[in-house]
Order: sequence, then structure tokens, then C-alpha cells
Amino acid sequence: MQLENSEQIRNLAVVGHNDSGKTTLLAGLLYTGGVLNRQNRVEDGNTVTDFDDEEVRRGISIGLAVCYTPWSDGAAHYKVNLIDCPGSGIFVHESSSGMRAADAALLCVNAASPTQVMAEKAWEIAGEMDQPVMFHLTKMDRDNIDFAGCIAELQENFDRMALPVQIPIGAGKDFAGVVDLLSRKAHLYDRDGAGRSQASEPPADLADQIDDWRNKLTEAVAESDDELMEAYFENGDLTQEQLVQGLKAAIRSRALFPVTMSSGGHGVGNSALLDTVVQLLPSPVDAPPIPAADLGGEPVELDRGDGAPVSAILFKTMNDPFTGRISLLRVAAGDMGSDTVYWNAGREEAERVGHLMHMQGKNGEDVPRLVEGDIGGVAKLKSSATGDSITSRERPVKLGFPSPPVAAISFAIEPKTKGDEEKIGEAVSRLVEEDPSLRAGRDPQTGEFLLSGAGQLHVEIAVSKLKSRSKVEVILHPPKVPYREAIKRTAVGHGRHKKQSGGRGQFADCTITMEPVATPEEYEFVDEIFGGSIPQNYRPAVEKGLLEAAGRGYLAGYPVGNFRVRSRTASTTTSTPRRWPSRSPARSPSRTRWQRRCRPSSNRS
Repeated sequence: MQLENSEQIRNLAVVGHNDSGKTTLLAGLLYTGGVLNRQNRVEDGNTVTDFDDEEVRRGISIGLAVCYTPWSDGAAHYKVNLIDCPGSGIFVHESSSGMRAADAALLCVNAASPTQVMAEKAWEIAGEMDQPVMFHLTKMDRDNIDFAGCIAELQENFDRMALPVQIPIGAGKDFAGVVDLLSRKAHLYDRDGAGRSQASEPPADLADQIDDWRNKLTEAVAESDDELMEAYFENGDLTQEQLVQGLKAAIRSRALFPVTMSSGGHGVGNSALLDTVVQLLPSPVDAPPIPAADLGGEPVELDRGDGAPVSAILFKTMNDPFTGRISLLRVAAGDMGSDTVYWNAGREEAERVGHLMHMQGKNGEDVPRLVEGDIGGVAKLKSSATGDSITSRERPVKLGFPSPPVAAISFAIEPKTKGDEEKIGEAVSRLVEEDPSLRAGRDPQTGEFLLSGAGQLHVEIAVSKLKSRSKVEVILHPPKVPYREAIKRTAVGHGRHKKQSGGRGQFADCTITMEPVATPEEYEFVDEIFGGSIPQNYRPAVEKGLLEAAGRGYLAGYPVGNFRVRSRTASTTTSTPRRWPSRSPARSPSRTRWQRRCRPSSNRS
């Protein structure tokens, strides 16, 4: 599917809590859009976006994945890029990376339990990125669903301007479709999973609800703009065009947050959701640009439109044992072409971009170019990694990208067999490249190889990937604790070195004062020797000796930290050793009787 302009694109990050139905919803949207010929299911392990062996085995999303579906509203054709983001808290960096590449967030909320931890976290990230949010109530076919209660809870926990643009037809097992409040049309569905419907007149018993919710939506839109407010006061209502255009502007400015709904397993609401996405959510042209800075770190504004210099952000790296290394990227400005040399702004080196692809999970379809705002993939980049900016060499810029979180837990790993020792380093480096929130390296104090992550499950999944992908089995165990020693109070130390083995000999005398400091790991050496009592070239040896002794420790052999040393002038500072008087051969004493008696004789047999 080759696009001609950015107006045809909608980039949507699908976020929310684990088990809120995100992957199931995406599978249904792909079926509704004609990408798939049947409804795929998480339980069957055949969804497009959960393709990793660990995802299939555990039944959860581990890394973000990209897919797209074509869609038409009757007047124009669109490409809806969908980024499936993990819902577990240990993979929050994957979610923030996916949201950075999107223009809006579809925040999936379980209708049976609207308040969930990762939903709130995704809401916070969207606020930090100033990104529009559309709430989506999933699993509307569950029993005891209270639609009005869900909206009230969303308004209480997120924002009072979370308002529905659809209302449900039926409840629980009788959930059969939705009514679009903008068009006042009903969308009824068969429960076959196809997710397509035909617009019809809404049920008569919903007329009062439709009027009530539409009036609330109209008032909220009027509040978001002064001109619309004046028109609303003058006429008592807004025209259809004023309502739609005002709603789109309010969503872009985060003054209003629309609410949609569906039952992903049965496809109820899928087509209505796609219609709402292309009608209300911003295209890359209307969305705020990705923050950028020049090589000196000063903020700059990206040039966009025809002829603009190319700028793209790599937001995910995938390493597949069969297809190899694939980098997912979002084109922020300009049109990116295949088989072209660009510039890695962060590493300051050239990078050749080969065949560009539109991605469906781990599979790609070659395209000659990616237009501004599009999302795609490229295989086998030489040195670029997640978070790098690929730009034109004439105007290099660095695009903003979230930093990976600090690791919360570490495990020491060692191979089960000696033959795997050499494989571990390379295999782990590929995992870290794919998931920057992992950390790996050897502890300089204990000598152990440590693998760190956001939680124990995070590390265990990485170890499982080592086994399945690289055929490397490792043993996990708690790391050794690198204890430290410290002093409690001020103390004075005195040392003397004397070596008289002949010749000039060696002699040194040193007095120091050690005192504790509050800052962890701080060490300070203060030279308080005044005048020339000790030559300057001898003083660094004192500090070197202190550091060597601090590395060995005193009590238990652990390094000593948190101290300050003051070097003082010793009471005796003689640096020239005593010399014995020399004797000339002429005045040397005659041999003793014992020496003459023991002199060897040449005549002795």
C-alpha cells in the first residue's frame, strides 16, 4: 500500500493495562480491514502482533509491534498504523517508545474495571508528550457492565472531559452495536467477528439517551473555543460542521477526550471505531511535531512538507533468528526513500537505508518510500540502534526519545556448560539492543556477569529468549554483595619506611589524618604540607599508597570509601639516608691473622 500524502495516515498507539484486550482488538481490526481472512486469537497463539515465542507461550505482549489496516470512509482511503504496546508495568519503556512514534493514544480500558495501573501510567505518559487520547471501553459483552458508571469513573480518575462519542446498543451478552452521537446513526453487528455494519436508524428507546449525551458533548465542544461558545449561546446549538470541526480541534489540544467501545472477540464496534479514528484523530500533518534539537542540544523546529529534509526516529529493534535484524522507524519530516544513504545524527556517521517496508508484525512488504509521518521498517542497519535519529546530512537533528528506566533488580548469570561462555556476551548484547531497559555487564568488584531488568519476570523472560533464540542455557542466582568498609571517626596515622640494604638506601616518614565524609563513594585527598619540607615529586606516592590500601580494606578485605585524607608534614623529614665514610685502598687495614691463615694456597694438593 503506497501512500501519496500524509493526510491519509493515522498513527495510533494502543495502550492500557495487561489483559485489557488490546491484542484481541487489533486482531479484530485487521480482520475488519481485510488484512486477515479470519479472526485470530491470543488463545490460539496466531495473532499478528504477538509473534514472539515467549508471547505465545505466556499469553501476554512483551514487546511493542506494528501493524496497519487500510480503511475508507467512502470519500478517501486511509492507512491506520496501529502500535500494540505491552500492558505490563515492567515493559513500560516499550509503551512510551510506541507512544513517541504515534500521533494519538487509544487507551483501552476494561469496561468491567475501568481503573487499572497501566492505564493511569499510559495517561501520564500521554500528558508528558502532550498527546491526544481516545478512551476505548473493551469487553462490553461482559455481564454487569454499567456504561454510565464507566464514564463517571473515567471522569473521576482521568479527566472530566472524558465524554462518549458513541453509546452502546444493548448490554452484556446483548451488546449488539453502538450509536454514533455525531451522525445519530446506529451500527448493528453480527457476532461473527467480521466487525462490519451498515448505518441505520437508532432504536427508539435510546432517543432520550442520545439527546442527553449529545448535548453534553456539544456543550463541552463549545467550552473549548470562544467562537463556538458565542455561536452556542446565540443559537442554542452547534451545526454539524461546527460540532465535528470543534471536536477535532478539542481532541488535538487535549481539551476533550472521546470515549468509544467494542467487544473485540466478536468484532462488535470495530468498523465504528475505525470510522471515528479517521474522522476525529489527527493526521501527522495536524499533530504536533516530534521535539527536535540540533547537535549542540538547542531546540529546533522541524521543517515539514514537500522538500523538507528527512528526519526519522528508530523506536524499536527486533532480532529474529530467521529474518535477522529489523528496525522500526517513524518518519518525522520529509519523504524517506529506499536504498539511500542518510546520516545518524547521534553517532555522526553515515547509514545506508536499504529496502523500506510496511510492517505487519514481524513480516514486511517492500515499498519504494515512506512519506512524511508514516511508520515502517528497514532491515540490517549497520550501526543504528533504538532511539537514534536518521536524518539528512545537510541538516542533522536529534529527535526526542524517552530514556530507558533504571534497572530495579539484578541477577548473576553463568552458563550451564563451559562451551556457552563465549556465546553469552553476543547473545545478551542482542537482547539489550532489542530491549534497552535491560542492562548487562560484568561487576568489576565481584567479577560476576550481571543481567538487570525492571523485575524478576523481565529477567526470566530474557533468559528464556537466550535459550530459545541462541540455544544458550544459563543459571540465575543472586549476585554477590560488593560490601564496602568505612571509618566512623577521625583518626591519625603514621607510617615509616626504612630500607638500608647498601648504597644510598631508602627512608620515608608520613603522617596523615583520616576523617569520614557523608557523601557515598566520596574520596578526597588534601595536601596540607606547607613549604618545601617534602619535595613535591614525593607527595603523589602518598596518595597512590592510600588508594592501594583502600582497595584492599582493613577489616574484611572490602574496599574502603567515604573518607577524606589530610597529608601532614612529618616531624622528621630526612630524605637523604646516612652514608658510611669511604676508605681508600691505600689506607685499608692489613689482613687479620685469621684472613691470612684462611688464604688458599696454590701448592696445597
